[in-house]
Amino acid sequence: MDSISIRPRANLNADVTIPGSKSCTARALVMAGLTRGESVLRECADCDDTTYMIDGLRGLGVNVARDGNTVTVGGGPFTPPHAPLFLGNSGTAVRFLAAACATLDGEATIDGTPRMRERPIRDLIDALRAWGVDAVTDTGCPPLKIISNGRFGGTTLVKGIASSQFLSGLLMVAPCADRDVVIRVPGELVSKPYIALTLAMMDERGIVTANNNFGRFDIPGNQSYNPGVYTIEADASGASYFFAAAAVAGGRVRVNHLSPASRQGDVRFPNVLQEMGCRVATGPDWIEVSSTGELRGIDIDLNAMPDMAQTLAVTALFADGPTRIRNVHNLRIKETDRIAATASELRKLGATVHEHDDGLEVIPGELHPAAIDTYDDHRMAMSFALAALRVPGVVINDPACVSKTFPDFFTRFDALR
Repeated sequence: MDSISIRPRANLNADVTIPGSKSCTARALVMAGLTRGESVLRECADCDDTTYMIDGLRGLGVNVARDGNTVTVGGGPFTPPHAPLFLGNSGTAVRFLAAACATLDGEATIDGTPRMRERPIRDLIDALRAWGVDAVTDTGCPPLKIISNGRFGGTTLVKGIASSQFLSGLLMVAPCADRDVVIRVPGELVSKPYIALTLAMMDERGIVTANNNFGRFDIPGNQSYNPGVYTIEADASGASYFFAAAAVAGGRVRVNHLSPASRQGDVRFPNVLQEMGCRVATGPDWIEVSSTGELRGIDIDLNAMPDMAQTLAVTALFADGPTRIRNVHNLRIKETDRIAATASELRKLGATVHEHDDGLEVIPGELHPAAIDTYDDHRMAMSFALAALRVPGVVINDPACVSKTFPDFFTRFDALR
């Protein structure tokens, strides 16, 4: 399907369920791959990023069996792949597996799409080299070659301003080091909730870590992940579009099987909508957002949940005044330059948008139909679907790009009533 149209609607009254978290699935797969023993992962995200991660693990000699949303992982040790690992545009898979390849006794080459070859990875390479792992790239981006003898550890440093995934990758492999590990993070660290998520999942699997205010991490070496059966929680990022649908169209939307106590940082997005005038209710395993459709513009730092910036930017089209989104500079090196792409498509709809290095300001205007380009970015497609709830004639081009994280998004979204 080259494009899709969504008819406007109002006063929603819906209960929805969301697939398993992509972020939790990726971490669970890597940890299971580093485990000595079999792990069963239930309710995994069934999407392109999961497929690339599984393909990467298989390329590294890990036995992985997939049955719908259940994935059984035989565990390591990793073995050198016979061919380069092609991981598409999955930054998560590239970064996590590049770090995990420190456990190899041999070498591995990791590559991706043309866009992946534009996404910087130098900070991770420098951190691995400090551990004694030889990591090579000609451009500071993929493709990269990892050469290791399986022995690594000691003190390293990784910058956290571009992506928290570099740090998460290092943290997950650190227990497998042959000596104790210290990871220092100078300056700003983006997306701290994702680091907290990584540490919590490591703890669940028996790994001991010490976090000194997100600036230093101490991890004893020669630890082992515990095999077992683990259930992946619902995807809070995917839920955000349904919460925002209630804000834009009015009415109520409840997402079931998502706990307000989830460790995912994006579970706090309903609080942002509350600042805009929505009402939020919660139960032990559900979150509900309701609204009259009347929204306030806000000024907000989204550094802790940058993937929510596009969702908020489109929601802001329907506010009573400007919305300023700050401190999400790392969006420029995502699947596309998300700041520039979001600004461009909002302008097509009639908004005035001021683009900043670290974010953007959305000033609502008289809105009109537009064909929205999605830049092969799943979050562009899902976010701009929100505009169609209030603006007739909005067309989303290349909707299939949502297969990266949420393949049946448009089926579920169109079912909202």
